[in-house]
Amino acid sequence: MLYDGVGLDLPETAAETEASTRATAGRLMFAREVIAERLPELADPGELHDRLAELASTGRTRAAEPAAVRGGSERRARLWTRTAAAVTVVLIGSTAMTLHTAPTHYVPPVPPGETVRGVPPRVAPGPLSDEQRELRDRLRKALLDGPERLSPQAR
Repeated sequence: MLYDGVGLDLPETAAETEASTRATAGRLMFAREVIAERLPELADPGELHDRLAELASTGRTRAAEPAAVRGGSERRARLWTRTAAAVTVVLIGSTAMTLHTAPTHYVPPVPPGETVRGVPPRVAPGPLSDEQRELRDRLRKALLDGPERLSPQAR
């Protein structure tokens, strides 16, 4: 459409479609082949150009200037470039923050407690018997250096 309908030359068409001149020429040839298959009366490029010019003259369509279209395309490319740079900076920042705050060693999780089976419970001492009370009372009444006690002898 840009080449046959609007009348742009091949390098300008390539710039508008953001492709190389060679790729644009290949696309133009392929498009003409498809149009020739579907509409055989438009197989001649001159006839195609005349029909497109006639169609453009009957309608009140106004094509944008190539410079305006190219300018919008360049603005969009700058926007995407800046967006990619911002995403890269955010990714680098989040990676640095993660490296700074991440633990430096592995701390294994504490396993849940389990009941130990097969071990008898600890038994507290019960009340003293009569014999144990008599012994306790006798030991309390005796003197510290009494005959019942042994004291170390110096050699």
